Amino acid sequence: MGREDKATWKSNYFTKLIQLLEDYPKCFIVGADNVGSKQMQQIRMSLRGNAIVLMGKNTMMRKAIKGHLEHNPSLEKLLPHIKGNVGFVFTRGDLVEIRDKLLENKVRAPARPGAIAPLPVVIPAQNTGLGPEKTSFFQALSIPTKISKGTIEIINDVHILKPGDKVGASEATLLNMLNISPFSYGLIVEQVYDSGTIFAPEVLDIKPEDLREKFLVGVANLAAVCLQIGYPTIASVPHSIANGFKNLLAIAAATDIEFKEAATVKEFLKDPSKFAASAAPVAAAAPAEVAAPAKKEEVKEEEEESDDDLGFGLFD
Repeated sequence: MGREDKATWKSNYFTKLIQLLEDYPKCFIVGADNVGSKQMQQIRMSLRGNAIVLMGKNTMMRKAIKGHLEHNPSLEKLLPHIKGNVGFVFTRGDLVEIRDKLLENKVRAPARPGAIAPLPVVIPAQNTGLGPEKTSFFQALSIPTKISKGTIEIINDVHILKPGDKVGASEATLLNMLNISPFSYGLIVEQVYDSGTIFAPEVLDIKPEDLREKFLVGVANLAAVCLQIGYPTIASVPHSIANGFKNLLAIAAATDIEFKEAATVKEFLKDPSKFAASAAPVAAAAPAEVAAPAKKEEVKEEEEESDDDLGFGLFD
């Protein structure tokens, strides 16, 4: 069977992409830099039954989405993020689980000249096993070494690359000579699309406890502002009522006004000793329990002292 022509292939690709966008309410926009065909095949196999990976040219993806905007206008939010080497991962499952599966499928890779370091690279102190003739590589990178038993030994740990640094020819050659593959590559989640909403992947790590804490902080700030400007809201009314009740108690305590809630306050102001007496047994219970063994020890010490005195008197 012959290979389909380019026009047919493009038409089938547009149809497939639109069908996936309609059938799946959720998808990831993923970066695929440095991901080879073999690794991509492994990723597809690991996601089989849970998600579908679709790559393609940016121009084709944009054209397909723009042609379908009249049926689904929310897809327009995807367009600004289709740049660089990206693709889609469509799913109906849990976004966190699919994200974790994507992150698990990474492959270790050597440092290549011109690559951008995604993380810091450290060469640990070690005996490299390389002969003295390789010293020039270490000198070019200002790595302190010494000759030990006819081989080059790195004296201290050396940071040769920081995140965002471009890997040079010297760094790549040295790391390869030391059999160090510092990088790992795979599909990277750049944006998340869920039922017409697009957001950063960090949102997936937010827990209900975090949302509750932020909500309570917002309510507290709202209540503080409303109390300050005298604008009543649901958040500030409980505080306003409590503050008003405190003012009523203060007025009742200073005047002859009587009401049920002020009776306890007035009774306390008249005779605080009544409340002190009720609290005293509770407060004194613990010291009494501690004091009891102390008394027993004192009695025992007195008996020992009297015995000592008695013995001393008999043999004096």
